[in-house]
Amino acid sequence: MTRVWRAAAAAAALVLAACGTTTSGHPATTHASEPTTSTTAASPTTPQSSAATPAPPSPRPTEDPAHALFDEMTLAQRVGQLFMVDCPSTRIAAATVSAIQTYHVGAVILDGTSYLSVAQTAALTRQLESDNPSAAKLFVATDQEGGLVQRLRGAGFSSIPSATVQGTFSTATLRADATVWGAELRAAGVTVDLAPVLDTVPAGQGSNPPIGDLDRQYGSDPATVALHGVAVVQGLATAGVDATAKHFPGLGRVTGNTDTTSGVTDDVTTRHDAYLAPFAAAVAADAPFVMISTAIYARIDGTQPAAFSPTVITGMLRGDLGYRGVVISDDLGAAVQVSHYSLGARATAFIAAGGDMVLTVDASQAATMTAAVLARAASDQR
Repeated sequence: MTRVWRAAAAAAALVLAACGTTTSGHPATTHASEPTTSTTAASPTTPQSSAATPAPPSPRPTEDPAHALFDEMTLAQRVGQLFMVDCPSTRIAAATVSAIQTYHVGAVILDGTSYLSVAQTAALTRQLESDNPSAAKLFVATDQEGGLVQRLRGAGFSSIPSATVQGTFSTATLRADATVWGAELRAAGVTVDLAPVLDTVPAGQGSNPPIGDLDRQYGSDPATVALHGVAVVQGLATAGVDATAKHFPGLGRVTGNTDTTSGVTDDVTTRHDAYLAPFAAAVAADAPFVMISTAIYARIDGTQPAAFSPTVITGMLRGDLGYRGVVISDDLGAAVQVSHYSLGARATAFIAAGGDMVLTVDASQAATMTAAVLARAASDQR
């Protein structure tokens, strides 16, 4: 088999392409969905005369910095770029540093509520980057949705209302507010917001533990969710922060929380469901990241969680919606929904299905997960 090796190589290149080059030698943020182009100067037209000055040779197309960096990486370094691990929001854990330095992990999520100021958080993220030996700059992410799900709450960070409240704003107001919230994150060294939530909880749904019960939805119809979700994507982009549309293909019609419950299944959503419209809108708006749910979708692929389903990731997101950005998993580390899979199987199944970045909220799992991907990649190369 070569699927995992091809997927891992392509994913690592794509993740690095979400970065470019800064004067410090680190990648600078660009959207992975933006095509990279090489330009070749056209030869000037000269008269047919022996006295004419020969046109200079056209320069060779130059390789973009992200792919040049990828070409220089070892297999282990490439694999490490496929992982995002947790770092406490208030301190740097030894397990996080080990994941970055030993296993070449290329992204971290600031996890847990913090009341550190913007300046204090910036000092923490600078330290994380100083611990990073790679020429590829770290992605630093957090959950800054608003309401009950706002990780960074200290001085300099706005008190962000819940998505249910945000859904009552005009899209112009929400876009402007999201720009402010994004600027606060950027000042703190956070480059990826794991928001907006694009799950639609229909009116009359009843209990919906992951989204509706926490007021994480912009509205009860896909059109409202799409408009407000795109406003957040655009506002964050203006501030230089990458948005993450989540949780594809939707958690608005489930009755269990995949973080705390196993067997969470959506029996309603179909491959071309109307409730996919917010995600399609985010793709059209060039959302840099899309997060994949770990629920099972019985009418799409009832055999496995969406994060492990080629039908969901490659067929629907990449194929039907034409998405070209970074595909990140929902948590594969502590989520009860995937607890019966081995750690290695979680990582390899997600990448084999077409995923790009494995998210685990337990940095100590980096050793096992990266080893599994390395082993499969090495086997696939034979």
